[in-house]
Amino acid sequence: MATIAAHGLDGLTMAALGREVGMSSGHLLYYFRSKDELLLRTLEWSEGRLGIERGALLSHSGPARERLRSFVELYLPEGPRDPHWTLWLEVWNRSQGAGEQARARQAAIEGAWHRDLVALVAEGISREEFRSVDPDRYATRLRALLDGFSVHIAVGIPGTERAQVLVHIGEFLEGTLYHPHV
Repeated sequence: MATIAAHGLDGLTMAALGREVGMSSGHLLYYFRSKDELLLRTLEWSEGRLGIERGALLSHSGPARERLRSFVELYLPEGPRDPHWTLWLEVWNRSQGAGEQARARQAAIEGAWHRDLVALVAEGISREEFRSVDPDRYATRLRALLDGFSVHIAVGIPGTERAQVLVHIGEFLEGTLYHPHV
């Protein structure tokens, strides 16, 4: 993951990657068949690790608002060239040329984030912590906002550093989901 983030998939050869991980390029091709498969499997591995973290934070019994903040913090990249988000950028860049199976695998990864967010929003509504919204529609819009900001953070666009983005998202949640302060 770090090697792909450092060089990008186009700038990476299987021979160079093999040297980094102590394998021959032949072994890498045997296990992964192509750079695209290597990329997708690396993303699936990374998402598996994040899925465990996401499950742990969502299973806490605290307020839905606090868990949503933690969800957002986990979702966003740490900063420019974040290795996990660099994988996503590479996958999205290659999506148009990818086959149906690859796109289905990508959709499954994104679907897990979406389902967890829908469940969290629905829970917050049922506990009367959040305004009454359609949880699925709200999650779709919030994920689009998070994705847009995440791309800006990952590529290092000035004015969209992680701390600033967290403020923007907090303001969005205050205005659209959280009950107004009485």
